[in-house]
Amino acid sequence: MMHFLSTILQVVAILGCISSCAYYVLCLAGSWALLRSWDTARRTLSAEMPPVSILKPLKGTDPEMYQSFRSHCLQDYSNFEIVFGVSDPSDPAISGVDALRKEFPERSIQLVVCRDTLGANVKVSNLEQMVQAARYEHLIVNDSDIRVETDYLHRIGPLLADPTTGMVTCLYRGVAGPSLGSRLEALGISTDFCAAVIAARLLEGGLSFGLGSTLAFRRDDLNKIGGFKSMVDYLADDYELGNRISRLGRKVVLSDVVVETHLPAYDFDAFLAHQMRWARGVRDARLGGYVGLVSTFGLMWALLNLLFAGAAGWAWLVLGCVLPLRIVVALVVGKVVLKDRQVPGLLWLLPVRDLIACAIWIASFWGHVVTWRGDRFELRNGRLIRIP
Repeated sequence: MMHFLSTILQVVAILGCISSCAYYVLCLAGSWALLRSWDTARRTLSAEMPPVSILKPLKGTDPEMYQSFRSHCLQDYSNFEIVFGVSDPSDPAISGVDALRKEFPERSIQLVVCRDTLGANVKVSNLEQMVQAARYEHLIVNDSDIRVETDYLHRIGPLLADPTTGMVTCLYRGVAGPSLGSRLEALGISTDFCAAVIAARLLEGGLSFGLGSTLAFRRDDLNKIGGFKSMVDYLADDYELGNRISRLGRKVVLSDVVVETHLPAYDFDAFLAHQMRWARGVRDARLGGYVGLVSTFGLMWALLNLLFAGAAGWAWLVLGCVLPLRIVVALVVGKVVLKDRQVPGLLWLLPVRDLIACAIWIASFWGHVVTWRGDRFELRNGRLIRIP
């Protein structure tokens, strides 16, 4: 009986290794396809430069936040405005907006104090009130910690000139702080999260969701899906917005712009809490795809295979195939696609980060509580319920 069970476990582990290698090949193929599509898009980019309203909801301060604000004011673009929003009139982020206005008096910069709480997701509640103050048809939402290059709008705006495009979104890389948690977070963004997005794009023939690093869309499409108020209780608002616009029959385009976020110096507990919120948010938004992640944990399966096979020579050979392929994916996605210069120096942490990701994936199925900017919520079918 024990021999039979051991054989079954070995077969499962080997199948896990095979499926993971297939997934890694999919990531590499998806990266190649994405780079080719970006090259084509650059040659055929429309000359149209529509006026754009950038919406930036704020709560508290983030690392390098003022420099992130500043990067939006340095855009080489003729007609745009920035609309900031806070729910608390004494929010410390306001001082950064005031400083920005003084440094860039020629820019159109608004600050909206959003006094109504329309739902559990205060960020989306603020966006619903901010969009009323925005002047333009073309809207861009990105997080307060996002830093962009000077040609950001020049490369995003024209993509919406195609009437079949409903949303433009962007990959991003994280700049790690000095802590271990921050380095693990940055490594995960560049070598796992973005790799999964690239694989999904190839596997599904395009994207059906957006990333909070950049959500560019038209006001008319926003109104058709019920406005921000229709998503005011959802945790994964970026996913919901992109998915609902996609269901209008519009394309979600992954731009060749890669933006940047400076990560906090997470201690290990804060890192785990952030990863758990992220995991449970994805679980509720894309349950089928999230369950399917079990077939992508190559290092875990290779180590289990080594254990079940009693460290046999052939099992070491399997590990010797899986691990290098995983490293190649990390380098291609992180270094080639995202231009993340940190990745080579952080590769020694990749096995640790991947095993932690497996543990978080398993733990995420037990429980519904998430922590977000100091508040605790219960997550039910993607919706947030505040815990007093």
